[in-house]
Amino acid sequence: MAHNINYNDETGRYSFYSVKEKAWHGLGQIADQYETSTEVLNNAGLNFIVEKRPLFTYDTENFCNSRKENSDDIIIPEITVPNYYANVRTDTEQVLGVTGSDYRIVQNREAFEFFDAIAGKDGVFYETAGALGKGERIFITAKLPDHIKVGSDDMIEKYLFLTTSHDGKGSIIAAFTPIRIVCNNTLNIALGNCSNKVVIRHTEGVKDRLREAHKVMGMVNTLSPLLEQCFNHWTGIKITDPEIKKLIQVAMAPNKEVLDNIKAGKEDENSTAFKNIVDDVFGYAMMSETQQLQTTRGTLFGAFNAVTGYFQNVRKYKDNDAKIKSIFLDGTGLNKAQKAFDLCSAYAKDGETALAIS
Repeated sequence: MAHNINYNDETGRYSFYSVKEKAWHGLGQIADQYETSTEVLNNAGLNFIVEKRPLFTYDTENFCNSRKENSDDIIIPEITVPNYYANVRTDTEQVLGVTGSDYRIVQNREAFEFFDAIAGKDGVFYETAGALGKGERIFITAKLPDHIKVGSDDMIEKYLFLTTSHDGKGSIIAAFTPIRIVCNNTLNIALGNCSNKVVIRHTEGVKDRLREAHKVMGMVNTLSPLLEQCFNHWTGIKITDPEIKKLIQVAMAPNKEVLDNIKAGKEDENSTAFKNIVDDVFGYAMMSETQQLQTTRGTLFGAFNAVTGYFQNVRKYKDNDAKIKSIFLDGTGLNKAQKAFDLCSAYAKDGETALAIS
């Protein structure tokens, strides 16, 4: 599986940082203890600057004429490309993307400053950071000081995830991401009208909006008690193995045709690929060591974690960028987690009838 982690030829290092544990790709720098934002910025290889530079093209007609007239003294007239710029990484002189005149660069350093501003004096603990491709996308995960407690034996850490790009193809996204300590299981959900992320465009005033960190903390402070109450309620709701499998089938169904087959009891008519996915998720629910906690085994909370755990710990991705997009950026992982959350919420209210397909 490709990792797409940036490799810097100038330093001979991969642009990835992690605390204590290596990532699956085994690359980058591993720290023994939590470090400051400045130290992480340097160790992750993110201490580079991105500049907007004018774009030029050439007058090919005059170029051809000059070659005919005097092949020893060729003059190639430059033509400025109006309103478009190249975003250039200054340490390697690589072009990361082409953007318009209203695009505003947010330097990697400013992304870390955003995290520092969120938690203020309490601070955050930087877990991972890195760059993908040539450095056009960066990502940071930071743990907040407190956690969500589910039952007596399950802790859910409160994380913030931030990603931004320098190629003009994406916004700045800061997302609240609860993660179970025992299985590194990412949960992306929304409760009611509460969003778990803030999206900021690379336009005029972007730096002012980045400084509005209290909005992100407000999001965390709103979601955390709701999640704790919800998850603890789900640990007290028992669900049978057949019901777990049905919930998985409905949550993972890619289209109406598959749902119709499930409703009609014709699961065998669904594709082998879909049936294999369902088996993988169900197998994770039944056999994964991390699913055997008292709060998880045979409970609605465990059923929900089976779906989210599949995307974090089981599913194979083309590369790290694909995994980030799937889990954090409105990809399949995020959407299926939301579907599972909705199904579990309905089951908590109406029981097995919530799994009936209308």
